[in-house]
Amino acid sequence: MCLAVPGKVVSIDDGADPRTGLIDFGGVQKQACLEYVPEVRVGEYVIVHVGFALQRLDEESALASLKLFEELGLLEEEFGDAWEQAAKEAGTQ
Repeated sequence: MCLAVPGKVVSIDDGADPRTGLIDFGGVQKQACLEYVPEVRVGEYVIVHVGFALQRLDEESALASLKLFEELGLLEEEFGDAWEQAAKEAGTQ
């Protein structure tokens, strides 16, 4: 499954082309393209889908979504070790 996941902007590389940023998804940090949200600043939340930040999101909504995703196991599914996940699904672990 590929989710649009909220994350907090930790840093921004304005010199990169395209503009990118380091996004924290409840402890997992990944780079994402920020071209679609040029107004976003460090400390704000964005929704990221397939490596692209698509829109800004308020902190309350972002944290509520992250909590729900974590409770449902979707963060592990989305960001966990793909080989470990495949082994679990195959019943070998």
